[in-house]
Amino acid sequence: MSRSAHPYMANSAAGSRQALIDAVGIDDIEELFTQIPAAQRADERIEPREGIRSEFALRRMIEGRLRGGVSTESHLSFLGGGYWKHYVPALCDEIVARPEISTSVWGTPSSDHGRNQAWFEFTSQLGALLELEFVGLPIYSWATAAGHALRMASRLTGRDVVVLPANLDRERRLVIDTYCGYAEMPGALTVREVAIDPETGTVSLAALTEALDDRVAAVYVETPNSWGVIEHEIERIIASAHDAGAEAVIGVDPISLGGLASPAVFGADILVGSLQPLGIHLNAGGGVGGFIASRDEERYARQFPTLQVSLAPTAREGERAFGMTLFGQSSYGARELGNDWTGNSVYLWAIRAAVYMSLLGPAGFRELADTVVANARRTAELIDELPGVSVRYGDRIFKEFIVDFSGTGRSVAEINAALLEHGILGGHDLTGTHEALDGCALYCVTEVIAEEDVEQLLAALKEVVR
Repeated sequence: MSRSAHPYMANSAAGSRQALIDAVGIDDIEELFTQIPAAQRADERIEPREGIRSEFALRRMIEGRLRGGVSTESHLSFLGGGYWKHYVPALCDEIVARPEISTSVWGTPSSDHGRNQAWFEFTSQLGALLELEFVGLPIYSWATAAGHALRMASRLTGRDVVVLPANLDRERRLVIDTYCGYAEMPGALTVREVAIDPETGTVSLAALTEALDDRVAAVYVETPNSWGVIEHEIERIIASAHDAGAEAVIGVDPISLGGLASPAVFGADILVGSLQPLGIHLNAGGGVGGFIASRDEERYARQFPTLQVSLAPTAREGERAFGMTLFGQSSYGARELGNDWTGNSVYLWAIRAAVYMSLLGPAGFRELADTVVANARRTAELIDELPGVSVRYGDRIFKEFIVDFSGTGRSVAEINAALLEHGILGGHDLTGTHEALDGCALYCVTEVIAEEDVEQLLAALKEVVR
């Protein structure tokens, strides 16, 4: 086979590299990568491979690489940390794969009405679960939803400080920091951290009170929080934010609302969270959908960066139609003058979530939440009985919990490596993420973890930590 560029590999043809160098005005292509630390670059040059000329050859190569890999499907998984393994009903896959759903064309009357109706059903169902009336179409992730919500709060209040819990998930915190911007940028927000009460694993109300003043635009808290602990004082947290004239932005796991009252009941202004538990596969952790919801008040509605779908009467008596509302508020309608740029959107997941929620219904959500919390708490109790191992805040958890291995004399990395040899993915290593978490891991147990799975984990841990 002759050596040549792959026809679908951009800028791989002869002369493309030099044309790029000439257009940019540099002498060496390496000048484009000087800002990347040396430790994060390959230490050897990547040699081009022969182009793959057939779909069959490409498929054989990819399947060969994927076979034997480690994933949450091939191994028993106790991983969580913001992306969780829940059961995805087959009907969710079936519906979104239908051509009228997966290949609908944007902007034509023939596609818009059905598409808008499906999106309206999604927002209506999610709004019922959250106990809020105004729900935007989904955006990329929980983290981006939180970032947008905090900027919404800043625009609403005219203030420039946001208050966050000190134990916020590191990846989510990094995204939120990006949305807040750098101090040198116009419109940047300042972040204040609130300490966590080590006795309860929840936000310290005393520390929260100290952090609040007339510059605070929003207080952001999650329940269950990043350690899996339910914030039992969520009503007082919301009241404290309101007393300071700030918006209360609360992050929630939608599955938990089958058993817990929505923070909206206690006066939360904006709710955000992940759509991933609602019938969406893990997808390597990316693009799994985030939501933003508020009360149906114009002051909130006009600050949403997302697209909205509404139902309204038409010119024909007795007829109603679905359509976009407040389109000009978004970057789609206003372009650079929009409230925020939403980036990648994941509207197909709105259909998945709508199918999932319609399958469960209120009774199904209650049963699912009860099952998850029962599985998680029983597993935590059993792990807590192992020698040298303890579980923190086990009576306050929903589906995730902190396991402290510091008494075993082994690091979490060592324990996880040993568990992997037993076909088990252990919890997320929390070492270094918080001053009180060295030697700890975050474990997750959902409805897909069976009794025999827990027995397999316990047997492996007994062997690993002895």
